[in-house]
Amino acid sequence: MSKSKFYKDAGVDLAAAGIAKSKIAELAKATFTDSVVSEIGTFGGIYRFPAGSDTLLLASSDGVGTKLMVASAMGIYNSVGRDLVNHCVNDLLTLGADPMFFLDYIGHADLTPDRIAELVDGLSIACCENGLALIGGETAQMPGVYSSGDFDIVGFIVGTSQESNLVDGSAIAPGDKLIAIASNGLMTNGFSLARNVLLDSGRFSLEDSPKILAGETVGEALLKIHPSFLDPVRKMRSSGIDVSGMAHITGGGIGGNFIRVLPKNCKAIFRLAEIPVPPIFELIRITGKVPMHEMFEVFNMGVGFVIAVRPGDLDRALESLRGSGASAFACGEIVSGDHSVLIEGID
Repeated sequence: MSKSKFYKDAGVDLAAAGIAKSKIAELAKATFTDSVVSEIGTFGGIYRFPAGSDTLLLASSDGVGTKLMVASAMGIYNSVGRDLVNHCVNDLLTLGADPMFFLDYIGHADLTPDRIAELVDGLSIACCENGLALIGGETAQMPGVYSSGDFDIVGFIVGTSQESNLVDGSAIAPGDKLIAIASNGLMTNGFSLARNVLLDSGRFSLEDSPKILAGETVGEALLKIHPSFLDPVRKMRSSGIDVSGMAHITGGGIGGNFIRVLPKNCKAIFRLAEIPVPPIFELIRITGKVPMHEMFEVFNMGVGFVIAVRPGDLDRALESLRGSGASAFACGEIVSGDHSVLIEGID
């Protein structure tokens, strides 16, 4: 059962979301053909095409959540387009996929053409940075569904991989070492709780610059662009590092995401003492008096991406990631156990 009382009070019920996902998985599985390789619940769907070949198509979709409300309040629209593309790229990256193309959906009540163009500008920038083609999408004006000024943006990504290059977590084994690539903040998850604690409570405005943020405003800290981890991870894998599993740390935190790739006979132990926690998380925790266990259940808490590697590859993997500009840290290990994730030091 979810312990996220503060998140539920902010309008997001993780337990209900889990029930809904379980029901959705049953309905989706009834549609599967022989070409479907993946199960529901991974970071992307996997489809063999053509049938009988070793070529896999991988697809995923996602949104930016209520980070859109922060962007709108600040009058900055292109950053969330970049967030969206990078988020989707990272999801497919966990499976070892090379991204190919991207589509978008923008729903709104009354955004001006210039605002819509700003959103797509962000998509275009991130697609170019990740080697993706933005090949189409849908823009729907629906004033009866969206209130004035409201909008949503959703992305759909397709990539490819050879079966021999696929990473689905099934190879994770006791003894594997865990590497964290640091995040720069909330990325694209937990904004309902963050806004409820910092903004809706009236404690801060987006222009305020609390001492803990070291010169940044609340708005700047919240709106930091979700990074893409594609380049450093791809370079690391191309150097021959034996990667057994990867997870993108989004909604649900470290535990809720790494469990998605963890085999049933394994337990993941995370030791995060050396991972820098972005100060925006401390501001949320202190201001809202949010328990540490709930902070880790809702937010990434400084860990943007996790990679499991064989013990002998740990040092080379860290060297490669850091050489590509990633802030990477050894953060734990895999042991025999009961399909669970332990984060040491969390009540």
